[in-house]
Amino acid sequence: MAVLPMFPLGSVLLPSLFLPLHVFEPRYRALVHECLLGDREFGVVLIERGSEVGGGDLRTRVGTVARILEAVELPDGRWAIGAVGDRRIRVVEWLDDDPYPRAEVADWPDPDADDVPAEAVEQAVALLRRVLARTAELGDPAAPATQELADEPGLALFQAVAVSPFGPSDRQRLLEAPSAAERVELLDRLLREEDEFLLQRLALGGADDDEPPAPDRDDGPG
Repeated sequence: MAVLPMFPLGSVLLPSLFLPLHVFEPRYRALVHECLLGDREFGVVLIERGSEVGGGDLRTRVGTVARILEAVELPDGRWAIGAVGDRRIRVVEWLDDDPYPRAEVADWPDPDADDVPAEAVEQAVALLRRVLARTAELGDPAAPATQELADEPGLALFQAVAVSPFGPSDRQRLLEAPSAAERVELLDRLLREEDEFLLQRLALGGADDDEPPAPDRDDGPG
């Protein structure tokens, strides 16, 4: 276990994903300074309820270690940083937020990280590409269906989650899956539900600009 500076956000960071941040709050400026003097790592967790600014938020207890790759201090003291998700962690205990949020954390690798079935990942990725293509056909924002993913199955799985058309709650559920096998099973199920929803929209001729937006279909955190 280790004590890490923590950066709660309104989005989910997944291992291997790039994280750009504009840091302006004094407490997080101090966090960046401290990280740059040390191993350049901090933890990222999703804010379940509350705001990124000001504190007083309710945070998840599973997140990802981010490692700072580049950092530029602006003349007024703000920071522009680029970090990358490195590994999954569990929060063992939240500590005092002074001078910035901190927590005692433990690494939480997938127990089957080296044994995740490549065939299951390939099937989920094929379904993801179909979902992205249909999303684009409907005129909704979507990652390119041809986007390249890593050759390593466990890493490709996290990348697939990142480009899937899910909200933060579903992404958090996927991050919190106890194993890679359970993560790929959940991803497959969520993508099939999304695919069915998109097919229904296509059958109705797509979204109408005069129709109200579809309700949020996130199931909530697991």
